[in-house]
Amino acid sequence: MTLTLPDTRLVKRAHPTARPQGRTLGYLFLVPAGLLYAGFILWPLAQSVYLSLTDWDGASPEKRFVGLANFQRMLGDGLFWRALGHNLVWVVVGTALTMGVALLLAMFVWNRPRGFTALRTIYFMPQVLPAIIVGIVWSWIYNPAFGILNRALEAVGLDSWTRGWLGDPTFALYAVMAASVWATVGLAFVIFTAALHNVDTDLLDAARMDGANGWQRFRHVVIPQLANAITLVTVLLLVHGFQAFDHVWIMTKGGPDNATQLIATYTYQKAFMENEVGYGSTLSLVLTVISLLVSIAVVRVRERA
Repeated sequence: MTLTLPDTRLVKRAHPTARPQGRTLGYLFLVPAGLLYAGFILWPLAQSVYLSLTDWDGASPEKRFVGLANFQRMLGDGLFWRALGHNLVWVVVGTALTMGVALLLAMFVWNRPRGFTALRTIYFMPQVLPAIIVGIVWSWIYNPAFGILNRALEAVGLDSWTRGWLGDPTFALYAVMAASVWATVGLAFVIFTAALHNVDTDLLDAARMDGANGWQRFRHVVIPQLANAITLVTVLLLVHGFQAFDHVWIMTKGGPDNATQLIATYTYQKAFMENEVGYGSTLSLVLTVISLLVSIAVVRVRERA
């Protein structure tokens, strides 16, 4: 009995002709998403670039072209630099706190203790709450007259620590940041929890047998295997830190005395409250570029590590 093998030359000839058809079909599937991306991302971005070169007030039909005057004004705007400084504090401190708390909570439920599902739900719940609810609740917590924070401090004999947290320029930024960290830690927690399921426990057992203590196992075995999750969470938190707006606006509107003013809140104030849409577009573009550059830098650093 003889077997007749297919002619490989025919297969090789058929393959190149079939490939373009599949590629065309793939492009067709991408068209709807591409149209949505162009309509909701690229077109507004192009409009922002155009408006940043004008002095439009948002109401008049005429958009007078002023070139790079808005960018020159921004470089000399002290409040812009102050808001940028607040954003940097928010990014560094807020990202570190959120990642630390989320990783600690994820490690706590790694072995699925009793009540794991309930704990996971409780930890993630702040993430799904509307920003306005978070802002209002935390404003009540910080209220100097009936807020639970001051009452708790008084109960433990720390009366000197009580204050109007959102009205004190020294502490207002950190008070709002604490509320934001509480509200965003759930997403990082879920990502870290999922990543911990892929950690090779055999390596942990081997490290334990070699005499490594808990910190050494965490530092040299667990953390390297969480590299991708850490990169993802870092990028998400950095972008969120530079674009932070909702909690600040709900709780302080950038006050007191611009102590919590961020670039996003300053942009909103200029564009929609003071009717300087051209200058507001300039601020929004700068914010977009900063977020993009920081995200790229973080990914590059993690790839080289």
